[in-house]
Amino acid sequence: MTQSTSQLGHVAIIMDGNGRWAQARGWPRTVGHRAGGVALRRVIAHAAERHVPELTLYAFSSDNWRRPAPEVTGLMSLFDRTLTRETARLAAEGIRLLVVGRRDRLPRSLRARITAAEQRTESGTRMVVRLAVDYSARAAALQAARAVSDTADEPAFRSAMAAALHSPTPIPDVDLVIRTGGEQRLSDFLLLESAYAELYFTTTLWPDFDAGELDAALDAFAARNRRFGALTRAAG
Repeated sequence: MTQSTSQLGHVAIIMDGNGRWAQARGWPRTVGHRAGGVALRRVIAHAAERHVPELTLYAFSSDNWRRPAPEVTGLMSLFDRTLTRETARLAAEGIRLLVVGRRDRLPRSLRARITAAEQRTESGTRMVVRLAVDYSARAAALQAARAVSDTADEPAFRSAMAAALHSPTPIPDVDLVIRTGGEQRLSDFLLLESAYAELYFTTTLWPDFDAGELDAALDAFAARNRRFGALTRAAG
C-alpha cells in the first residue's frame, strides 16, 4: 500500500546549497543565503497550500559556528531581518512559528526577535513552522539524558529534549525528510524524530527549490510503502 499525502503530518527540510549556488555565479556566499531566504518564504507558502500540518527547516546547525566569522555574522543578521519582515505575515496567515535549538550563543537582539515572533504567532493553527537554529540533535539528546533518570520512559525523555531545544512541546515524529543540494546525510538533524522517516534527496540547490520541487517530493512520499518494521499484508 502506498502512502497518501493526506497522512503526511510532518515534513523536515535540510536547506543545503546556498553557498554553492552563489559561488557558481561568481557571487559571495552571503548572496546565496539571501536567495535561500526567498526560497524559504515560497516553500512555506506552498506547504501551507498543500495542507502540510508541520514543517521543520534546518537553518543553522551547531557545527555551522565553525564557518568564517563574516558569514556567520551575515546569517545572524539575515535571520533577524527575516523575522522582522515575515512575522506579521505568518500571523495573518495563521501560521505558528517556533525556533528550536540553543539560544545562549545567539545575539541578544536575535533572541528578543525570536521571542517576539513566537509570541505573535502562537495562536496560529493552520500550520506549525519550526526553524532549527544552533541545532544539534546529538547535543539535545545528551542534555536530555542528563536531565532524566535511568528509569524514565520515552515521553519523559522527549519532554526533556523539548526543554533542551526551547520547544514548548516535543517535536513530533517526521514523515518525510527532504535534503537539497545533492548531499545524502542527515547532518545531526532530528535524529530521534526521523527514525522511520522517508528520505528524499535532490541535487537542486536550495535557492532554486520551488513549489514544483516540493510537489515532486510530496508525490515521491505518496508512492512509498511505509511498513515501520512490519510486513505488508500481501507478504503475510
